[in-house]
Amino acid sequence: MTVRTQAAGDGVTLVTLDRPERHNAIDLATAARLSALWRDLRRDDSVRVVVLTGAGDRAFCTGLDRAARVPQPASPYSLDDPLLTVGPKAADLWKPVVAAVGGMACGGAFYLLGEAEFIVASENATFFDPHTSYGMVSAYESLFMAQRMPVGEAARLALMGTAERLSARRAYEIGLVSELTPPGGAVTAALRAAAVIASYPTEAVQGTVRAVWAAKEAARERALALAPHLISLGNLPPDRQAGLFAARDREYRLR
Repeated sequence: MTVRTQAAGDGVTLVTLDRPERHNAIDLATAARLSALWRDLRRDDSVRVVVLTGAGDRAFCTGLDRAARVPQPASPYSLDDPLLTVGPKAADLWKPVVAAVGGMACGGAFYLLGEAEFIVASENATFFDPHTSYGMVSAYESLFMAQRMPVGEAARLALMGTAERLSARRAYEIGLVSELTPPGGAVTAALRAAAVIASYPTEAVQGTVRAVWAAKEAARERALALAPHLISLGNLPPDRQAGLFAARDREYRLR
């Protein structure tokens, strides 16, 4: 299994991306598993809060596995994106989801972080978006991050590509992260917060989650509608993307 679930007690379930050898990157099987899991949790009344994390200490998630092959339709008006359904809100799950981040969180990981209620991060966490470095439009990723941090910070995160990473401390300062922990402590802190939330009446909690999301849904829906066209227009052909990835500079500045 590429996604593990574990009952953490008191109505809390821990969901773990379990591909540490691939930095918990999401292949097509993992994407399908996540989509099905959120739907299952939606119907499981014993689960009131979810904590989402990645296995190992090197990465929370590094987005879509580069080995995954996603054939695209010929029409420039269509785009098949397997990550669009990996988040809980895409499955209409309004139970709170708390993300616990350690190590790298980059690129397609923002689909998951963008649909969590809040983020707890270890001090060794870093956030970056490699798309522009590899000739790809950061559309959905930038959309999700622009709703979680100041727009200027979201723009810098996307435009600096692989040359710069956002430190956990800076992410906390700008509001992307709600709590910092020592390395290895994010899951424990997230479970602690989740247990408190799970102890409250379910209807009130889920209604509050829905209210918070309603505050930004209009802008989100318009941006989601535009994203596929920006990607179709701005992405380099796959072979040129692969060439840029192969020649990538592994040096970066931690901000």
